Amino acid sequence: MTTPAGSGTGFGSVSWWGLSPALDLQAESESHHARSDTSAPQPALILPGPPVDPEAKADTEHRTPELDVLLLGSVDGRHLLRTLARAALWPRRRFNFYVLENNLEAVARHMLIFSLALEEPEKMGLQERSETFMEVWGNALLRPAVAAFVRAQADLLAHLVPEPDRMAEQLPWLSLGALKFRERDALEAVFRFWAGGEKGPEAFPMSRLWDLRLRHYLGSRYDARHGVSDWDLRMKLHDRGAQVIHTHEFRRWRDTGVAFELRDSSAYHVPNRTLASGRLLSHRGERVAARGYWGDIATGPFVAFGIEADDKSLLRTSNGQPVKTAGEITQHNVTELFREVAAWGRPRAAQGDPEEKQQRASGTAEPETSAPAQESFTIHFLPLDSAQALHHKSCYKNRFQLLYVACGMVHLLSPELGACAAPGGNLIVELARYLVDLRPEQLQRFSARVGELAQAAGFAPQTGARPSETFARFCKSGDPALRSTGPALDSGAPPPEVLAPSLEAMSPPHGDLTQPLESPAPPSAPLQLPSESQCSLGEVLAPSQEALALPNSESDSKTPECDLTPGD
Repeated sequence: MTTPAGSGTGFGSVSWWGLSPALDLQAESESHHARSDTSAPQPALILPGPPVDPEAKADTEHRTPELDVLLLGSVDGRHLLRTLARAALWPRRRFNFYVLENNLEAVARHMLIFSLALEEPEKMGLQERSETFMEVWGNALLRPAVAAFVRAQADLLAHLVPEPDRMAEQLPWLSLGALKFRERDALEAVFRFWAGGEKGPEAFPMSRLWDLRLRHYLGSRYDARHGVSDWDLRMKLHDRGAQVIHTHEFRRWRDTGVAFELRDSSAYHVPNRTLASGRLLSHRGERVAARGYWGDIATGPFVAFGIEADDKSLLRTSNGQPVKTAGEITQHNVTELFREVAAWGRPRAAQGDPEEKQQRASGTAEPETSAPAQESFTIHFLPLDSAQALHHKSCYKNRFQLLYVACGMVHLLSPELGACAAPGGNLIVELARYLVDLRPEQLQRFSARVGELAQAAGFAPQTGARPSETFARFCKSGDPALRSTGPALDSGAPPPEVLAPSLEAMSPPHGDLTQPLESPAPPSAPLQLPSESQCSLGEVLAPSQEALALPNSESDSKTPECDLTPGD
């Protein structure tokens, strides 16, 4: 059966990479206040703020202002890394990132990505770290050396998760204290699967799973898949601002899942287990737990780091064609990102601070470190289903200066979530601009729906915000009338079929599309399966009672199956 254009099935039910460029969250948190004060300098310079008294450095920890950010569905840590990399351009600040995902595999990838980004240069050089990140993050197949790194790091993390004291010592920037005990057990199981608890590529035959997903997605168009990919690239992604994505790299990714080919193509043959996730599927009237690849097969990982650059020479064209590909721009941006993160952590003597130089000469300065001072930021992971309950805890109510909501989590934007934003706080919502399965009129309806949900949650559009088709920006309104849930949630007839739950989520496995998870499986088989909620983009544009009830019923049905997770 041919998959109709506009069905949204290429997005999948799990998101592994962002569908928008990386943001500096500190700049976003200050943007509304900077626009209110026309005398404020540009964010590229140091904005005015409370000066740090050099004679009170002993009390710096208590005087340093904090930035609390809540991120729903950020999935790949790109915004956090960008924020840390740009922190040197701002007054000193401590960051508290609160991250809420809809599946534990995404939490595990966050942990792996940050442990890689903060790796000591003596163990792994800058270029090797950048290349390893790109392959683990965006490739379905890995080189053996990269796969060995994933296994080793996953084994380390699997041992740290059940031992909070060791984790606090070795990963002081990470907090799993808010997760439920069962979630931590399942998170450990994810890492054990990555570490090779099930030997051999047959445990996760990525090439076959990718091809079967592609066949199921394209249907009768499969034999013309190169023409389909060229059409999606040129007529959709290029028209929406991603002109630097080259036909060859996009077609290769659509065919094989390899977005970044940094070596000879024959070097990529080890399945990337970090892209595996579990699902509960209906098969002959029964709920069956299965592992497979349920992520994006339509857009690719090129948008997050590959279509924008601070160095504008990377974006120049010759004879109407970009001189750099999205892969090359991604490699440059990631390398500079890791370089800036490491530079931010170097002692100030390395950056020309006279006082630090004097201390270093006298031998009283701290030794050099490669990663940012790890006490300067903390990543807190929240329980998977906690979005609507955070406001009940006084520590979260009116706390966050900035909220970020990915396009796959917009259904969680509610007055309850809005209650967590601080007065005058900002809200950024990722729009669906780079979802190739959506037509322009559907993108407009999605944007309008986001505005309605934001208003119902107590936010108003930012005054003077620069127009953007990628992000919608709001600030918390002081007008209680804007928080009414009546007309904003019920206005207009629900548009049909837009971003409806994918065919994969509503139908039994297609042939051998999945790997079954047997009940006697080793501890490496995670059965934490909330990932169908990513399909609820459809709820945003078609909020019928049936659609709104679907995630709750799915969640309820998953509870007994999740109890099968070894270690519960």
